[in-house]
Formats: sequence, structure tokens, C-alpha cells
Amino acid sequence: MSYRVTLIPGDGIGTEVTEAMCRVVAATGVAVDWDVQQAGEGVIAQYGTPLPDHVLESVRKNRVGIKGPVTTPIGTGFRSVNVALRKALDLYANLRPARSIPGVASRYEDIDLVVVRENTEGLYAGIEHDVIPGEAAESIRVITRRATERIVRFAFEYARENGRKQVTAVHKANILKATDGLFLRVAQQVAAQYPDIAFNDRIVDNACMQLVQRPYEYDVLVLPNLFGDIVSDLCSGLVGGLGVSPGANLGDGVAVFEPVHGSAPKYAGQNRVNPTATILSGALMLNYLGEREAAARVEHAVTQVIREGVKVTYDLKADRNDPTAVGTREMTDAIIAAL
Repeated sequence: MSYRVTLIPGDGIGTEVTEAMCRVVAATGVAVDWDVQQAGEGVIAQYGTPLPDHVLESVRKNRVGIKGPVTTPIGTGFRSVNVALRKALDLYANLRPARSIPGVASRYEDIDLVVVRENTEGLYAGIEHDVIPGEAAESIRVITRRATERIVRFAFEYARENGRKQVTAVHKANILKATDGLFLRVAQQVAAQYPDIAFNDRIVDNACMQLVQRPYEYDVLVLPNLFGDIVSDLCSGLVGGLGVSPGANLGDGVAVFEPVHGSAPKYAGQNRVNPTATILSGALMLNYLGEREAAARVEHAVTQVIREGVKVTYDLKADRNDPTAVGTREMTDAIIAAL
């Protein structure tokens, strides 16, 4: 059986890390027919947009996609391709596992958290405008019962299917009483339908402090969009950073997988960057496709190579200037050999 999957290499280092992922997936023996589509900063001159309609149509047709990092301008310019893609395809659940990998430098060991982030509304809805140009601007934060109910239900279903014991709703309902108050009330109502899964809630600033002090008290966290974006990066920091953090954007019958990190254009074409996050995103994709054995093999191979600490990129060495560090392709070769 062959799977048809949309592949969006992205900007900067995207081509290198997605190539690494494709090689590893091929080495598992799972047949994937890649439908390569270009999106991001590099296609604006040709199409007038970083996210052409034919890219969206490819994902709609194939139902599964995986993308590399895409450049997003800061403060000006075009809307984030990631946000636009999630909105257009109603990829409402952003799943970001944060799991310790032996050999990755971190202040903690044996972290195993999952962040479930609402992906379609909140401040990322993009409802903003200048009130007084250059002096004042306004952004509207939208929280709805429908979106909250489905993301919290997703978190509980994920917990149940994956043997998780607890879901924590993270919010700011003490201050944002209307929006986060609604989020919390709906979360409590959904939680009552899952008596087999423990439920609690935390105010977001307190949750951040506790994640640093006592991360082992958390299991699955479910959050509104902005808080989820921030807290998921914090959780990545607990396990060694964005370079080892995969991600998935999931909707009803459609999914797009991606590494959490950015496009790092200054490293493009240098065969230097760590492919782990993208390769592990490929493992998430394999798992989604039902190829669980192949997914587990990829995760095991990545863990083995990093634990050995020999054929790894510079950022995974104890000394980032270690002359024995290898390139993206060489680390990928080692992962394939470990399969």
C-alpha cells in the first residue's frame, strides 16, 4: 500500500530537514508518494501569496501533509503561513509532545508531556486594526463554546487512547473572565464526561512556574491558542529545545505535521542543522497513518543515535564547537542505519 502525502519543504532549512525526514520514512519500508508543493516566502514573487490555493487543494485531496518551517515576518508583512493553513483547513488541534531524549542536554530527565493547543481562534484569529495609526492598535480575542468543546474533547480522547491519566486546562479566567471564563466552564463540562481521566485547571502564569519547578505533576495540557503557543515552547525547553520537538495539526479527517522550530535562513544549505524535530514529525505522521511499528522504529532509532552522541549535529554535542559534530545528512545516515 502506498500513501499519497503532501510535502511542503518550506523556507530556509526546510528543504534539508524535510529531505532527511523523507529518507528516514523511505528506509522504514512504508511507501509514500510525496506530492511536493511549494509555500512560504520563496513563492510570493510567483503567486502573489505565500500560500497558493493549489497547496491547500493538495492537502484537501490527500488528507495528510507534512511541512518544513516557513518564514513569518515580524511586525509587518504577510500573515503567517502556519496560521493561514490551520485556519483554511480547520486544523483545530495542535499536538506538541515534549519528551526527554537521553543524550539531549536538559535540566530534567524523563519528561513526558503533551500540549494540546486550540489552533483556530483566540488572538490568532487575526481580528486587529489600527485605532490611531502609529499610536494605538486593537486586537480582538475570540473564544467560542464550539471550538473550546472540541479541543478539550480532543485532549480527553487523546489521553484515553494513549493511556494518559490527567488533563489540565490552562487559562487566565481570573482576569479574562468572559473569554477564559467560557473556556474554563466548557472544559469543566467536557471533563465531567470522562470520569476515568483526572482533571484539574491552572492559571497560565502559575502553570508556567509549576512546569519549571515540578514538571512531573503534568501530563496532558489543553490551552487556548496564544497560551498554547507559549507554553508548548516552554515545554520544549524542558526537554532540550525546539530542535527535538515535533508537532501535528489535526482536524476532522485531515492532518498536517511539522517541526516546531523556525526556518533559520542563515543556516540554509550548510548541511549543519539538526533534523530531529522533522524526523520525529514524520514519526507522528506514520503513527497517524496507522503505521505504528514503523513510527516506533523511527523514534527508537533517533533516540539511539542521540544517546550514543557520536553522529549528531553540533547543537546536540556537549560543546557546540565540538569538531566531531556531523552534518544533517550524516546524522540522517546514522538514524537510517539504526533502523
